[in-house]
Amino acid sequence: MNTASQPLVSIVTPVYNGAEYLAECIESVLEQSYQNWDYTIVNNCSTDASGEIARRYAAKDSRIRVRENQEFLRVIPNHNVAFRQISPQSKYCKMIFADDWMFPDCIAQMVAMAEEYPSVGIVHAYSLQGSKVLWTGLPYSRRPVSGREVCRQLFLNGLYVFGSATAMLYRSDLVRSHDPFYNEANLHADTEATISLLRNCDFGFVHQVLAYSRERAGSLSKMSTDLNTHIAGSLHALVVYGPDYLTREELQGQLSQHLSGYYAFLGKGLLLGRDKAFWDYHKKKLMEAGAGFSRPRVLAGALKQIGRALLRPASALDKLLERRHAEAKMQDRESNSTVSTRRGGTVA
Repeated sequence: MNTASQPLVSIVTPVYNGAEYLAECIESVLEQSYQNWDYTIVNNCSTDASGEIARRYAAKDSRIRVRENQEFLRVIPNHNVAFRQISPQSKYCKMIFADDWMFPDCIAQMVAMAEEYPSVGIVHAYSLQGSKVLWTGLPYSRRPVSGREVCRQLFLNGLYVFGSATAMLYRSDLVRSHDPFYNEANLHADTEATISLLRNCDFGFVHQVLAYSRERAGSLSKMSTDLNTHIAGSLHALVVYGPDYLTREELQGQLSQHLSGYYAFLGKGLLLGRDKAFWDYHKKKLMEAGAGFSRPRVLAGALKQIGRALLRPASALDKLLERRHAEAKMQDRESNSTVSTRRGGTVA
């Protein structure tokens, strides 16, 4: 396919103090075998060399431009600003984080899937993180999956195969029809947007590793893991979108199961002596989901954890206490650090 016949793809990168890896990210765009793209780098008031690096590349290639935010934005609002930069002429668009990169055939393979199947609104692929391949689980097929089916598998069986914006391509009209595109109150707004869109389109998956995601200490991903924001995000998605994909009986069963697991997790948090920020976050998310917050259920979850430990070898409880000690030390080390950069902003 020559460039003249290729549909335009708009690429966006939100960056905040991402100078260490930004050039590698940009180079991966320049090295794409697919050439009909435009690229906007949204510099979110970086205090390092990010803006300089972006401007240097923009001076060399007219397809690249730099948007300078006039004021600093949190992560998700900045992502929405980035998506607003996609060209009105683009047929497809994608985000790539400032410390991620794409393999050379990433865009070509994704566009080929979308072009072959016009019902597809979102295309995803495998992503490499270190030596681990992510987003596995879908049976191999060259054909797309119905949006309804992939979301049912998510809710019923936990099959999560759309977890990285760098490894995802959207039809631009879907993005343009939702402003803001991401729910700015949801840290996992990318997942929510995907679940919402798949109510009305199919899901394409390229069974190749097409992207690389880097995780660093202090990153938003690291913070998400430490707080387990995913358990709250999953509850939100189930409450809001479950009725679109599940029967009433299925939904009630999944809500019951999810809340049981949630309180088991909070019970462990009680035993680990998690801090006020942990409890404030999870209380808020449970209340927002309409599930309420139950202290007796937290205590029951803690007692269940102790009971399980007593039924295991004696070292089980010791390991739990060792983890509590290790997490306390980590919190001491990181208490003055800020959540950074890979997604172009901070959480708060």
